[in-house]
Amino acid sequence: MRTTVLGVAALACAAVLTGAAPAFADATPSPVPSAPGEPSAEPTVAPSAEPTAVPSAEPTTVPSEAPGAQVSVVPSGAPDTGVTAPSSDGKGGLVGGGAAAAVVLGGGAAFVVRRRRASGA
Repeated sequence: MRTTVLGVAALACAAVLTGAAPAFADATPSPVPSAPGEPSAEPTVAPSAEPTAVPSAEPTTVPSEAPGAQVSVVPSGAPDTGVTAPSSDGKGGLVGGGAAAAVVLGGGAAFVVRRRRASGA
């Protein structure tokens, strides 16, 4: 009974791990975080207490209200930011298929071993 439970638990863990394989990031993570920038040897300049611009004596005019303060045409669709979506490299199906095949082969091997032990061969 103990070997059956351990075998099923091992098979379940293998299935979970193979199912999570395509979800890993593409970039290889670094085990050590990157070091922050080196501190500068020169001290920073303190801001001056005096204002740099002299305020003008005459008041500014109130901006006029534009006719039709609301937008007349509501835009539709996604914004054109110039950044395109990354294209898929097409290996997700290959990885998923390989993982599924490995799980099926492992399950078949466990089934055959269990049947042989049960029959006494």
